[in-house]
Amino acid sequence: MVAATALAASVSLPVLAQAKIKVAAIYTVPFEQQWVSRIHKALKAAEARGEIEYKASENVANADYERVMREYIAGGNQLIVGEVFGVEAAARKVAKDSPKTSFLLGSSGKPQAPNFSVFDNFIQEPAYLSGMVAGGMTKSNKIGMVGGFPIPEVNRLMNAFMAGAKEVNPKVEFSVSFINSWFDPPKAKEATFAMIDQGADVLYAERFGVSDAAKEKGKLAIGNVINTQDKYPDTVVASALWNMEPSIDRALKLVKEGKFTAEDYGPYSMMKHKGSELAPLGTFEKKVPADIVNKVKAREAEILAGKFTVKVDDSQPKSSAK
Repeated sequence: MVAATALAASVSLPVLAQAKIKVAAIYTVPFEQQWVSRIHKALKAAEARGEIEYKASENVANADYERVMREYIAGGNQLIVGEVFGVEAAARKVAKDSPKTSFLLGSSGKPQAPNFSVFDNFIQEPAYLSGMVAGGMTKSNKIGMVGGFPIPEVNRLMNAFMAGAKEVNPKVEFSVSFINSWFDPPKAKEATFAMIDQGADVLYAERFGVSDAAKEKGKLAIGNVINTQDKYPDTVVASALWNMEPSIDRALKLVKEGKFTAEDYGPYSMMKHKGSELAPLGTFEKKVPADIVNKVKAREAEILAGKFTVKVDDSQPKSSAK
């Protein structure tokens, strides 16, 4: 009987080791919003592989964020993922109160020991490359840019895009506008129409709604974070893609091993870690001038080889259009 009990115990140990990690995500916008959709996609992939039990809440108001965090922690979730740009203080207090829970949160701040890791979409490299494409495609030399809020996470991508456009086309001018919302397609659309009326023929779609306006007016758009060319085959020329999988997979591995600590996951969004990329030109493969394609490919190779560094500029971009 003792031998049988011992055998049963030894058989159950590997089974326990394979237990799924319980993960909860809290999002302040809908799942389909660009930025959040990339995190949700990476977590759904881990769920499909059988690695995690995944629960998520969308459209959580900042005022409710702390309450939802505490409910998920009370429910036994081992890893909390989300974005806390508007609730930094409350989220950090929750982490301090819950030292046995791991946190991987989109944040403008620094990691907080021992369990509060931060991440961000450091995709300035493909943003720079997409800017090169835009600079080569504009005929009016006027590019319109519509963003959500002028925070570092948005600013650095816009500035990188502008630098890429200027590299191939020093004559280009920019109109920059922020709609002060993360999800308001009608407002983004109106801002885009105004830029088109002022001569912009290429639009930087940092928010949903920009590509719709460009399509209606027969202009071109550059995507950000996600690739929407399948929905706008004659409008979206190129896109800077964010891949959250390297960050999520790293966090899950560390939680599983009991080695999760407070760190900055920002670098795992960079191209060398496959955390970002320039989307294939697809329907525009033959429409982008060959010399521009060659310049983009050469610059991309230099970035991957560590021979070219895209500057991280978090300052608010300004309009240069006259």
